[in-house]
Amino acid sequence: MLSRNEFKYIQSLFDKKNRQEEGLFIAEGPKLIEELLKSNYTIKKIYATNNWVVDNPDYKYNLTIVNEAELSRMTSLQNANKVLAIVHQRENVFPTLDNYFSIVLDGIQDPGNFGTIIRIADWYGIKNILCSEDCVELYNPKVIQSTMGSFVRVHCWYGAIANVLNESSMPIYGALLDGKNVQLQNKVKEGFLVIGNEGKGISKEILPYINHAITIPRIGGAESLNAAVATGIILSHII
Repeated sequence: MLSRNEFKYIQSLFDKKNRQEEGLFIAEGPKLIEELLKSNYTIKKIYATNNWVVDNPDYKYNLTIVNEAELSRMTSLQNANKVLAIVHQRENVFPTLDNYFSIVLDGIQDPGNFGTIIRIADWYGIKNILCSEDCVELYNPKVIQSTMGSFVRVHCWYGAIANVLNESSMPIYGALLDGKNVQLQNKVKEGFLVIGNEGKGISKEILPYINHAITIPRIGGAESLNAAVATGIILSHII
């Protein structure tokens, strides 16, 4: 039986301030834990039901077996899913960008959008995502969940993206309504794709750095596209 204090501590990590202070985050479900165990993330503690333990007999380190009722008290999911892990966050290390194609997120706020963009980046082999400091937090549980484990392979850096774009000589593509038809765009091997805020688009601070405006031509009557959907469509044409 887990103590009241242990439950309270686990629950505290669903709060951003506590995650940042502790340098930890929560991951839930067999798929995410499987990806973490294969990665260079450091797991502090795993809480799992007997079903997960039977399926993972080789994992013994810092493991606490819990019943389904206890796991349900910990989870942020609608239905608890066998296993929950407390994991150490990675340091915010600036990545190598030369000779790579990277995504730049300018004010993305929706956790589901961000997590899906990470998953899309992983699908297309993109290793780096640069995030403005007002983007939703990577270690938000909803972001982690929606990546389906892709966050272990895609490096997300937070910082002054305007400075990075200003200092780069690589092409900078931006998703804009008045851009070039993305279907006519040549394939690219290096550079940046800037995706703006869900409601406001690319900020005035970043717009001057875009030297290749591109757009997805609209045929029907929809007013706009989801940021993650737009990212996937654009990458399918230019990568």
